[in-house]
Amino acid sequence: MTNENHGSGNSGARNSGARNSGARNSGAHDSGARRNAQGRERNRTSAPSFTAAAPSARTRRADPARLVAFEVLRAVSGEDAYANLVLPSRIRQHHLDKRDAGFATELSYGALRGQGTYDAILARCVDRPLEQLDPAVLDALRIGVHQLLAMRVPAHAALDQTVGLARAVIGAGPSSLINAVLRRVSANDLQEWIATLTQGQTDASTIAALTYSHPEWIVRALRQSLVSHGRDVTEITALLEADNAAPVVNLVALPGLGDLTEALDEGFTVGGLAPGSALSSGGDPGRLSAVRDGTNRVQDVGSQLVARALAAAELLPPGGSAVEPDGERWLDLCAGPGGKAALLAALAGQRGATLLANEPAPHRAKLVKQALAAVPRDVWTVRIGDGREVGEQRPEGFDRILVDAPCTGLGALRRRPESRWRRKPSDVGELGPLQRELLASAIKAVRPGGVVAYATCSPHPAETNAVVVDALRKREDLELLDAGAVLDGVSLTGNLGAGHEKTAQLWPHIHGTDAMFLALIRKKV
Repeated sequence: MTNENHGSGNSGARNSGARNSGARNSGAHDSGARRNAQGRERNRTSAPSFTAAAPSARTRRADPARLVAFEVLRAVSGEDAYANLVLPSRIRQHHLDKRDAGFATELSYGALRGQGTYDAILARCVDRPLEQLDPAVLDALRIGVHQLLAMRVPAHAALDQTVGLARAVIGAGPSSLINAVLRRVSANDLQEWIATLTQGQTDASTIAALTYSHPEWIVRALRQSLVSHGRDVTEITALLEADNAAPVVNLVALPGLGDLTEALDEGFTVGGLAPGSALSSGGDPGRLSAVRDGTNRVQDVGSQLVARALAAAELLPPGGSAVEPDGERWLDLCAGPGGKAALLAALAGQRGATLLANEPAPHRAKLVKQALAAVPRDVWTVRIGDGREVGEQRPEGFDRILVDAPCTGLGALRRRPESRWRRKPSDVGELGPLQRELLASAIKAVRPGGVVAYATCSPHPAETNAVVVDALRKREDLELLDAGAVLDGVSLTGNLGAGHEKTAQLWPHIHGTDAMFLALIRKKV
């Protein structure tokens, strides 16, 4: 829950409350008192008054930056949309400048990240179960709470603008409720609210869940994950804090096709972990022509390292296996939406190899083709089909295979904040059979001496080590390569410290990446 100023001159935001006249106090004191008293009676809430303006006397306009955040939250909660896909289009639709875009981004992501804690606070301030509130009203309240408790927005501006937003896009009716509830929220700061919520709690995971706004089952899963990958369980606080930090935009210049000149000219900085990468703390990367033409791509550096590790893994001579004269054959078994496929294809093109990108869903296969468009067409092919069938259809047909398996995404909660509230404990077990079947198919499809990279954007042991151990147990012709050493070899630092028992796990709080897991499995000759 990071701070972002939308009213005190901080770069990246400006005072929309002042721009929209803020709380209009002239001649409103008496009517404000009457309205506030009525609001307390209806909602049985009370809080110190910090503004004399009644909801009816405040702005009736929706500040564009807050409106964007509200529309993002409505799309996420009402349409199961993903914030990272909705937000850029809303920013462009409302013509936000760079500072307001930064404010809208922090308000959208911050309200989604903090939803668990904020809802627990709101439950103390509303006279009915939250599920009985109109969903739009609840989203407006979450936006107001984030401004009050986690952003450097003056309390009067946060309340005035949130009520104005509600009046403009929901209606005048809910404005008194929103006013009264947010006034009570403002009675305490965030730490005081957390102390109230955790008072009497003795379970460490419960306390952490309320403090750092994660479902309790995810806190427990991440604690288990740390231990499983050789880390100390006491790192859980740093990990949860990293999940709640605003993510940095990562770019990669496709090898041999793009460069970072434009990005660096626009304020990006050279990435410190992966070659050809750049970082930025804000802004819309879509404004870069190199991103629009596909030679630069937005991709987490952890994903970049995984793709580069597969390309660098040592193969053994194929023996009797046939090798096509144009070089190695690579396969991305679960290619959609195409980020890793694009980097792999660029690397393959440099080495005279070819890439087959497999994706079962036609609409996602279209995204893969779009992602690959910047790479010469003779390098890659897109196949629409079930990855579990490739092993039978093309046995021992590939030298290098990436299995970027469908997973819970617990490693990308900072980038996809809504995921923590959508995922359920049962998802882990439900995905397990698919992960194992895809890996088994890849092992059949790789030639003797070839390498399969099994990767997930999740550190959960049931999705990582357990899947790999099961695969190794079922066959005697497999061996684990030292994935940590290979990652070190392709990184700029050379000492990531991600390896553990020949697998590798990256972490947000240590490496500044998504929590990518990697195992490199070679088929014996």
